[in-house]
Amino acid sequence: MLVIQMSGLILITALIIAILIVIGFVLIIVVFKKKKEIKIQEPNYQVFFNIGMIWIPVGVVFMITVNIVIGIAFLSLGTSYIAIGFANRDKWEKNQ
Repeated sequence: MLVIQMSGLILITALIIAILIVIGFVLIIVVFKKKKEIKIQEPNYQVFFNIGMIWIPVGVVFMITVNIVIGIAFLSLGTSYIAIGFANRDKWEKNQ
């Protein structure tokens, strides 16, 4: 009786794994076909600047209220986003 139950569990597990593999292959094919159709656009660097302007005050608030380490992380992320936005400031007009 135990042998029949174990083989049944192995069969069900094998079927589930096979179904997941087939679904994975189908998803990979769909993603590759969509990638060929979609034209890659240049990022909107003005958004990077705006996100940086939001994250710096959030970092200051987190430093004061929650935790200094989290606040410093938000501050550094905000500063890096602002730097990316400023470095590509000449491309801001293209995206409007």
